[in-house]
Amino acid sequence: MVFVIVGDEVARELNECRVLVNYRLYSGGSGCRVDGRGEANRMPRTVGTKGMPRAQREAQILAAAAEQIAHVGYAGLSLGVVAERVGVSKPLVYSYFGTKDGLYSACVTRVGEDIADAVEPVLAGPPELAMAEATLVAIFGVLAERPYQWNVLTDRTHPADGPAAEAARAARRRIAEQAARGSAAVLMARGVTDPADLSAMAEVWMGMVGAMVSWWQRHPEESAEAMAARSRRLIAVFG
Repeated sequence: MVFVIVGDEVARELNECRVLVNYRLYSGGSGCRVDGRGEANRMPRTVGTKGMPRAQREAQILAAAAEQIAHVGYAGLSLGVVAERVGVSKPLVYSYFGTKDGLYSACVTRVGEDIADAVEPVLAGPPELAMAEATLVAIFGVLAERPYQWNVLTDRTHPADGPAAEAARAARRRIAEQAARGSAAVLMARGVTDPADLSAMAEVWMGMVGAMVSWWQRHPEESAEAMAARSRRLIAVFG
């Protein structure tokens, strides 16, 4: 079973499972992690600043922006704060991403792709409860270093229209389509074909995923491996 919801009510249903986090100022803390990604900007230049490859610098900027979005949403996203945390100039951030919407769009697209790409292989497995376990393991794996990134995907403070809204909806839509396939496969393998049942199960599953990530965020001492093991135990109850 894959994390998703179905139909035209994507925004409403995803909002129900949004992970709520405490607002916190992050004036301190360590710098941003670098994962070598940052493909969102398509400008041809490959050299970043101070000799750092452009892709690596973009990855730093996206990581810092994702952390800020996760805690204060689109509404609180500040390119100046992002630049300060990365140690670059604000004009450089603008030169890479163009606008606040451009930076936000790149962040939500990247987080959505990371989660969806990890979940996609699960759909090739047999339609059993093990699919639910594998889905959670995949999600925890993506969020292992930065559980707060889940909140980037579920942020609702972006404008109702425009590039940021389009990017956020596209990211959520892809995950929703995956879950529609996964949850339907599991139920249909057990003879459940009623469309309303499939839709209801998708929402139940979505709520479970959101609850698990929310619990994890309140217990940061838990590792991704521990969360995966906990998921196995809980899902086994329904077996």
